[in-house]
Amino acid sequence: MDLDIGTFLRSERLPAEYRGQIDAFWTDLARAIVAWRSSAGAPIVIGICGAQGSGKSTLAKLLKLLIEGDGTWRAEYLSLDDLYLSHAERLRLATDVHPLLATRGVPGTHDVALGIRTIDALTSGDAGTSVALPSFDKSTDDRVAPSLWSQVSAPVDIILFEGWCVGALPQSDESLADPINALERDEDGDGHWRGYVNEQLAGPYRTLFDRLDHLVYLKAPDFAAVRRWRGIQESKLQEAVATSIRADGASGVMNDAALDRFLLFYERITQHLFDTMAGHADTTYLLDDDQKVARRIDNRPPPSPSPDAAA
Repeated sequence: MDLDIGTFLRSERLPAEYRGQIDAFWTDLARAIVAWRSSAGAPIVIGICGAQGSGKSTLAKLLKLLIEGDGTWRAEYLSLDDLYLSHAERLRLATDVHPLLATRGVPGTHDVALGIRTIDALTSGDAGTSVALPSFDKSTDDRVAPSLWSQVSAPVDIILFEGWCVGALPQSDESLADPINALERDEDGDGHWRGYVNEQLAGPYRTLFDRLDHLVYLKAPDFAAVRRWRGIQESKLQEAVATSIRADGASGVMNDAALDRFLLFYERITQHLFDTMAGHADTTYLLDDDQKVARRIDNRPPPSPSPDAAA
């Protein structure tokens, strides 16, 4: 099958030079994933971890396109973001556990059980079984009505599960002791919020991440780059909702001050990933300031793919 990469680049609003990244890195990764699937002899789950704005969602969509290119394999991508608890559920958490849990993002604000059910249904469901893919609307900060979720047929060969903390490991109790930013200092002085988040990583999220067969990490150069990249994402969201403002007059788009605060929720685990994930993931791609891959690190090299796989 002839892949229309040009259409993909336009639909994702990517620059023409992104094709060079596809040729240099992502086609090989797609081939490696196909080799992993062939070697496993059963459906596999590929985790794609990366800080906000690192391009993991775009990569998951691209890998699906490449993997399915010759019609041999079926792939689906699932985003951790689409597993967020509803706005009402997070408000209950904020009342029952800690006020900071009203804000989506950290472990504890996702429906882990839904993620496990979805992955298990996609990989082990009876042939022809319809599986609903969860969906979350960031512009309204709420879950899309289940009646509107897209339906796919199970089983699939490869699940591309992407998210900013997919595969993350919990921190030590000692690491949690001192606040790392103003949010933690001023609004989590006793460490209860970050302790709860860490407990979620060590418990329910571990069960979810145990579904991963292989883990890919897109490593940003630093947190300043994450802020810049996330700002670009927010600009795109602003354009997307410009003609579809909510009935209450709000757009769901954050201004600079709101975005700066929002990222403070993510900083602790993002910094922890910087320190640990390259040694934990099967493959790490080191990104430069322009979101381009500078180097690849393999901790567990994939089996040799056939030359025409994912071509």
